[in-house]
Amino acid sequence: MTTVRIDGRTLRPADLRAIAEDDARCEVDPDALTRVAASRVQLEKLAQDDVPVYGVTTGYGEMVYHAVDAAHETELQTNLIRSHSTGVGPLFDRAESRAILGARLNALARGYSAVRPELVLRLARYLDEGITPAIPEIGSLGASGDLTPLSHLACTVIGEGYVLRDGRRVATAEVLREHGIEPLRLRYKEGLALINGTSAMTGVGSLVVCRALDQVRQAEIVAALVLEALAASAGPFVAQGHELAKPHAGQIDSAVNIRALTEGSAALVSHADLRTAAHRQRGGTPVYLQKAYSLRAIPQVLGAVRDTLAYAERTLATELNSANDNPLFFADEEVFHGANFHGQPVAFALDYTTIALTQLGVLSERRTNRLLNRHLSDGLPEFLVAGQPGLHSGFAGAQYPATALVAENRTIGPASTQSIPANGDNQDVVSMGLISVRNARRVLGNNNRILAVEALAAAQAVDLAGRHGRLGPAGRATHDLIRSLSPAVEHDRSLGDDVERVAAALDRGEFLSRVSYLTGPLR
Repeated sequence: MTTVRIDGRTLRPADLRAIAEDDARCEVDPDALTRVAASRVQLEKLAQDDVPVYGVTTGYGEMVYHAVDAAHETELQTNLIRSHSTGVGPLFDRAESRAILGARLNALARGYSAVRPELVLRLARYLDEGITPAIPEIGSLGASGDLTPLSHLACTVIGEGYVLRDGRRVATAEVLREHGIEPLRLRYKEGLALINGTSAMTGVGSLVVCRALDQVRQAEIVAALVLEALAASAGPFVAQGHELAKPHAGQIDSAVNIRALTEGSAALVSHADLRTAAHRQRGGTPVYLQKAYSLRAIPQVLGAVRDTLAYAERTLATELNSANDNPLFFADEEVFHGANFHGQPVAFALDYTTIALTQLGVLSERRTNRLLNRHLSDGLPEFLVAGQPGLHSGFAGAQYPATALVAENRTIGPASTQSIPANGDNQDVVSMGLISVRNARRVLGNNNRILAVEALAAAQAVDLAGRHGRLGPAGRATHDLIRSLSPAVEHDRSLGDDVERVAAALDRGEFLSRVSYLTGPLR
């Protein structure tokens, strides 16, 4: 089993995904525990000297001016968690909740939050023993951190609230008894340190961005099959046009992938052959030296999606390895009373992700349209009808959900600009970062269905054009995977279930795994 090192400094979104989705074990770095213990000593000395410290000897938020006697340390921390466990709506699924837990663990392991090492080790034990907090999705403003969802996580540490078992809520106390775990009695600042951070948006956001990077690769796989189905030109994907002329990293990678996915294909046409055919045409069938943008600009569009996701991934990696609560404690320094809990960087990054993924869906639907439009499809029958057009409608209806989902994606606007003051105007500028993450996740899911429609249409086009034997190895593997999920449409039938089956395969990454053994790992 894979083991992921938790040190507060080197965790990547992909590592967090391994913890969340593959149940990778967590190994807390001893040096991290040493840092954690050192900051704890500093805090306890301040508390013993009766030095005013926010959330230790004071109330919270707008009530910071109220002094709280140090004798109430446990009550102060526990009341904070209970009062903020107000999340509503559906629960994050198991992988998402584990990602939130892993992100909070790594943030505390950074060593500046002044919690006890016992608390850090408790979170790691939860992950390794499969104890997963039940966390509602709705309630975070993304400033002062993800207070509400993280409070539901923190409740489980004190033996309250709920954990997930087989997708349902079970009382935490019952599960802890089964594992022989005593609830922790929180001490100075530990309740605040658990909830005053960005770990919900960062944890779930890491999963979304990792899955989105897989979705781009699968979009390239489907697009390559469309290129073969339409006997498109290979010219727009040659290396020089990207590596020498316009060297955006994402564009270069997309072009490399398209070349790998179409290698060995006899269906694509070289630009030289198109040029010769155009020279010879004399009033016959028109020869188009260049195809439409949805076929020719795949590297430019999907490459830009890639670059946006790379930015989001870097932002999330920085946030994962940040001490993002308040206050923070540094050796021989004044206590840092600041705002590292603010989620603005993550909110922006995930809003950009939403925009980029929306355009991925647009590009896919436009290629579907070319396959279905007899004026644009290189001689294919209208709507890919296998029998008699008019009597049969073929894929005419299948386009509708793809088009509707593109429109729906376009209605999902940025959340990071939607600040609404709260907490007696103490939190007067908030990020709404978790809403940005949920928006991106929604578009990601919609895109699987949009791509599924394109994949089904591409396989039908290959069959109708008689091009299966001319496909390259990756194209044949893609076509055959689609056919294992959905037979060719010989007569009109409902395609809704077929779309859902292919969308589920995309969600599981089956297209990527199917072709990777032929092409090698796609970029």
